Parts: sequence; structure tokens; C-alpha cells
Amino acid sequence: MAKKTKPAAVEAKPAVHPEIRPGQSIELLKELHILTREGQLNQDSRRKLKQVYHLYQFIEPLLAEVLAETGSLSLADHGAGKSYLGFILYDLFLKAKDAGTVYGIETRAELVERSRLLAEQLDFPRMRFLDVSVEESTRSTELPERIDVVTALHACNTATDDAIQFAFAKDARFLVLVPCCQAEVASVLRHNKNASFGLTPLSEIWRHPIHTREFGSQLTNVLRCLQLEAHGYQVTVTELVGWEHSMKNELIIARRTGAPRKNAMERIEKILDELNLNELRSRFAC
Repeated sequence: MAKKTKPAAVEAKPAVHPEIRPGQSIELLKELHILTREGQLNQDSRRKLKQVYHLYQFIEPLLAEVLAETGSLSLADHGAGKSYLGFILYDLFLKAKDAGTVYGIETRAELVERSRLLAEQLDFPRMRFLDVSVEESTRSTELPERIDVVTALHACNTATDDAIQFAFAKDARFLVLVPCCQAEVASVLRHNKNASFGLTPLSEIWRHPIHTREFGSQLTNVLRCLQLEAHGYQVTVTELVGWEHSMKNELIIARRTGAPRKNAMERIEKILDELNLNELRSRFAC
């Protein structure tokens, strides 16, 4: 009887994930720890990737519009952290272009250095990373005088407001913001709660602690939108992804039109007066 030969071993192919966009660098996703070293995608990473990709769908046409009209492009990502967003934007959009620079602004020096090394490793020459505060970033000679697009993904508490002020200083054409953990307004509501009870029946809206937190978060974004409109931006507010993926889900997109909404600042002033938030006037009414 003829001896049976064993079939040749078939080399295992890495898993292909339908969630990963065509052309996306697998090496980059591994370095960002979105994929494991074996090329696997766990549930937490899948959620993170879905959020960034969904945000990319909103940002990509804005980048294309600026690049088509001016032939150049500058994007500043505030509170960049590990620069997930900046790296993926560069990899999917700018890598194949001849122009365009992404600036990651982050105050944690170790994350800035890590991002610099990764950009060098991946040969992403038009990525810059700055270890500076918002105030410093508006004056830094490492940044151009004007920035086309400002992004802030899950910028905690007042970091979103800092990104807005940076955009105003840099005459940004677009802002794309996903705020996170807004505590400042809620803290002032809580601090002034007893006095507010005697001023307005609206104080019932934030009488209970959980309502203080949620109302404070919503009110923060309302004031931000009015502030943007007062500075000549057209504002769209939508959700980033389904609530099952993230509770920090509000997406604010602002396009500079140069035509301020006439009553926007007046509305801010009245809201601050009505809700006993006058100590926040320097943040929003400017």
C-alpha cells in the first residue's frame, strides 16, 4: 500500500478585519495598541477604532475642501494624548498627498516624545508634536500664524474651551470637537445652588446631584455653541457614534463664515444671569 503523504503545512494568514479601512497601516494600528501584536482587535479597541473612523468621516471632507481651495492644509489636534486621531488622519488622508501638516498639541512630555518617535518610525514627515500649553501654543513659533482645522477628541473639562480659544487666535476655518467630562459649569451650579433657589425656579433643574452633572454638561456645550456663533461660526451639533459605543458622544462642528449671529452674545449673558453663573462670564462671554 502506498504511503500517504501529509499535506504541506499552510502558512496562517493574518486575520482580515472588515472594520479596518483599506490602505490603513497595520503597523500603525499595532503601535497605537488598537491591534495586538498578532493583529487581533479586541472589543475595547474596536469601539475606539469605530469612534475615530466615524470622526474621520466628518473631518475628511473638510480637509479635502481646504486642500482643494488653498493647496495647503494645517490641522492642530488639541489635547492630542497618544495622537490616535492625528496619526489616523495622516495615514488615511495626508500620507498620499504632497502637502498638509498635522500638529499634535499635548502637555504630557512623555506622550509627545513617543509620538515623535512613532512618526519618525512610520516615515510621517509632516507630523509635528509640541509639548506646550494652550496659551503657549498661540504664541509658539513652531506653529503657523493661521491654522485651518482645529480638532479636540474627548478633551476633558475646560480643554475643549482652550481649543476654542486657540481656534479664535489662529483664525481657524473649521473646528471639530468631541467634549468630555465637563465639570466646571456643574461645579459652579453646585456651589451657587442655595443662592439660586431664591433667584429662579429653574434651579429645580439641577437640584439633584445627578441632574447637576448632566445639566451642567449640556449647558456647557450650549454656551460653547453660542460662543462660536458669536465669533462668526456656523455650528452643527450631532452625535459621534451610537450611545452603545460611548457616552461622551456629542460632536460639534463649526465652520467659519465671518458672519456672527447677532444675538448670540446677548443670549450667553442672559443665560449666565438667569442661572446665577456670572463668575463664568470671562470664559464664555468673550
